Amino acid sequence: MTKEELKNILKTGENISVEFKEAKQQLPENLFETVCAFLNMEGGKILLGVRDDGTITGLAPESISRFKKDIANLSNNSQKLDPVFMLTAREIEYKNKIVLLIDVPVSSLVHKCNGVVYARNEDGDYRITRLEAIAGLVNRKQSYFTEQRVYPYVTLDDLNPKLITRAKRLIQGNSPGHPWVELPADELLHRAGFYRKAPDGTEGYTLAAILFFGKDETIGSVAPAYKFDALLRKQNIDRYDDRLIVRTNLLDAYDLLMGFIAKHLNDPFYLEGDLRISLRDNIFRELVANIIAHREYLDGRPATIIIYKDKVVFSNPNIPHGRGVIDPKHFTPFSKNPTICKFMLQTARIEEVGSGIRNVSKYLPLYSPRGKFEFIEDDMFVTNVYVESIEEYDAIQETIQETMQETMQETMQVKDLILCCIGEISIIQLMKALKLKNRDNFRITYLKPAIEKGLLEMTIPDQPKNRNQKYRLTENGKKLKRILEKQR
Repeated sequence: MTKEELKNILKTGENISVEFKEAKQQLPENLFETVCAFLNMEGGKILLGVRDDGTITGLAPESISRFKKDIANLSNNSQKLDPVFMLTAREIEYKNKIVLLIDVPVSSLVHKCNGVVYARNEDGDYRITRLEAIAGLVNRKQSYFTEQRVYPYVTLDDLNPKLITRAKRLIQGNSPGHPWVELPADELLHRAGFYRKAPDGTEGYTLAAILFFGKDETIGSVAPAYKFDALLRKQNIDRYDDRLIVRTNLLDAYDLLMGFIAKHLNDPFYLEGDLRISLRDNIFRELVANIIAHREYLDGRPATIIIYKDKVVFSNPNIPHGRGVIDPKHFTPFSKNPTICKFMLQTARIEEVGSGIRNVSKYLPLYSPRGKFEFIEDDMFVTNVYVESIEEYDAIQETIQETMQETMQETMQVKDLILCCIGEISIIQLMKALKLKNRDNFRITYLKPAIEKGLLEMTIPDQPKNRNQKYRLTENGKKLKRILEKQR
């Protein structure tokens, strides 16, 4: 969550998916009643350190670490929350105060807090005590979340123990000391929600468990139409230039699909602060994770990734929560497969529910200056990511790459000059912007190197000493300025 998003939530106030709670020496007594209600309904956000009216009171710095540990431990304690649902809290600094955000997704199970089922409406949390109301909640989730379908004939022997060990390593790398890491395989699967009892009394491993950890033959037996289809269509748009079909477990599926993306999409050089990051991975790992986390697995249609010259299209079968184009500024994340999403969060395959749209919005303009995107929800969920045509894209990235490599070797003086240059500007104006007084030093140290590198040009090149002479950035200079500004 960004500070701007927090500001908007505080302004809007509490509602069916937002709850404010103060916290001083201890966590609020009713905290997990709200957690339970959000899990049972459509998810929500809890902000600790905020009054009911949206005023930030903040949290005592010495309490934050303890609060985060208590939230993790209590969410993993079946005496408090049953079935357990592992949650973490994130710190957000706002106006010199710290609040904790607990992002609670919708769950595919019905949960109890201290033995009581809670739900939520606009007025807050409330108890569900009537058996028919609880049954209605169970049936609604059972019909919507097919990932929770139970397969009683599937045993631990039908799952791949190497995949469970690998998942533990991913969890440990993402969250050292995570309580699931030391659990035996069967107990981990229970705690992660991969083993459950169905309303008819049968119990066993779920579709989600089989998709994550099943042997390929086990997956094929419960979901025979399951398939991810990745296609490259830059030259042959009627068929394909390259193709990858994936029918294996979700851990390997993610890596295979990301490998296909890496094989066929460029990754331009980019620094975020002093750290080089992969723009390609930051954009497309979220979109790959989305078609894995949110697709309907019992639908016979495949999920696809198609790379064209000027766009990349992701599509997956979907049980729609709404229909039409999603507005990135006004959308509420909704998890279609909560158990799968939760486990992908624990293994760092995704950052949080809804992070895909935010990361694409943030990084696509840096990856492709004229790029745009759209998310369309219907029976097929479609994501279109538009970029420059591949030939134009390659030329732009090659220029930026070369310019960036040269700039890394440039003096700080030339970088300062590029950043100060706005439109057509005179020497006097440039020196004033740079707070310089010695003209000869300016010409030798700033002006001449920038011109020689093709970053700056004269407005009257045939008359270098013309009294009306001014200077402006070249196309390479403009590109370099954008890069430098983004690194600030």
